[in-house]
Amino acid sequence: MTSRDPGKLTDHVSLGTLTRIIPRYIVDDVLVETNSREQRSRTLPAHVVVYFVVALSLFTDGYEEVIRKLVNGLRFARVWSRDWAVPTTAALSQARTRLGEAPLKALYQAVAVPLATPTTPGAWLRDWRVMAIDGVMIDMPDTEANRAAYGNTDADRTVRPFPQIRAVGLDEVGTHAVVAVALGSIYQGERELTKTLAHHLGPDMLLTADRGFYSFALYRDLTATGCQLLWRVSSTVILPVLKVLPDGSYLSEIAAPGVRGTKKTRIDAATVDDIALATHITVRVIEYQVRDHTDTHAPSQTFRLITTILDPELASAVELAEAYHQRWEEESAFREIETYLRAGKGLRSKKPELVRQEIYGLFLAHYAIRAFMLEAADTVDIDPDRISFTRTLNIARRRITDPAAFSPLPTQDTP
Repeated sequence: MTSRDPGKLTDHVSLGTLTRIIPRYIVDDVLVETNSREQRSRTLPAHVVVYFVVALSLFTDGYEEVIRKLVNGLRFARVWSRDWAVPTTAALSQARTRLGEAPLKALYQAVAVPLATPTTPGAWLRDWRVMAIDGVMIDMPDTEANRAAYGNTDADRTVRPFPQIRAVGLDEVGTHAVVAVALGSIYQGERELTKTLAHHLGPDMLLTADRGFYSFALYRDLTATGCQLLWRVSSTVILPVLKVLPDGSYLSEIAAPGVRGTKKTRIDAATVDDIALATHITVRVIEYQVRDHTDTHAPSQTFRLITTILDPELASAVELAEAYHQRWEEESAFREIETYLRAGKGLRSKKPELVRQEIYGLFLAHYAIRAFMLEAADTVDIDPDRISFTRTLNIARRRITDPAAFSPLPTQDTP
């Protein structure tokens, strides 16, 4: 049977607006690349299961109700109701298992790219695209398999009601689009996972990070990518004043642990071809205080930022402070994922590989919604931060039951 045969209800699956961001042809390419394309015709072809996994992040319903939404609940074509039955939860679970993790991971890597245009408000500091590192912990079902992969070790006696997966993502600040993600257990720190995202950074980016991400080694390693850094550091980081600059910032240096104040050989980053050998890196420090104007009795909060941008002519202290705080103007992308998408209810998957599959579907759903929000903002020339994420999410949920956007079945005349 070809895709032009109207006899299959699954020929008319649609994800509405989401299919514009995650088009069918990219899904097909990914299935071929990961050797995940089915060898025979099925009621649930592989690419239908891909979109089903994405849809799981948008709804809290059970499997069967989610697939009903994808096929529009039979309401637009009664003729098929006699020949097509909603797959059971067991059948949908088996289809997810057949698909595996690889296609969703590859699809996310293929689709998720920075979205901001040169006119997107809050997305740029001069010619640098402002990015942020953020992280989240997500609960999963307490099964034996999940507990073995993501639960406590024998040495860890901390009581946790559910196993958890840690996700660290690279977020485009102006659009809240998460363009790369690294997954790990509770025993893999945010710094360790951040290092695996280094290849996504480039010279056109300015990476912001909160003080929990700072270490000399990570700062050194990410500096090597050519990306500019703007990181908050705690008061315990020693930052000697080497030179006060006209804008009130000053030059300082950070040192590898155990080097400062010893007789060990000093290696300045500026004097070696390979920064990985450096024991000292020159940084520029911006210090300022922020007061909560909604609470006149609250003490002011001190911020200490270090940056690889050493010349105030390239970016002033005020510009850098504003760029750092841009990441906090609205709820972060990970807050949206935690609170409004399925992650707020915890994951569904009972096996570690399907947990990771579901996570990539979750990030694909969030990315698609954020891309749609940017499109909407551009049409009326406003900051995408002014558009409600929850309203857009509800639109996406309603549009899932729109008329068909594609045929899910492979045609006979294509390999």
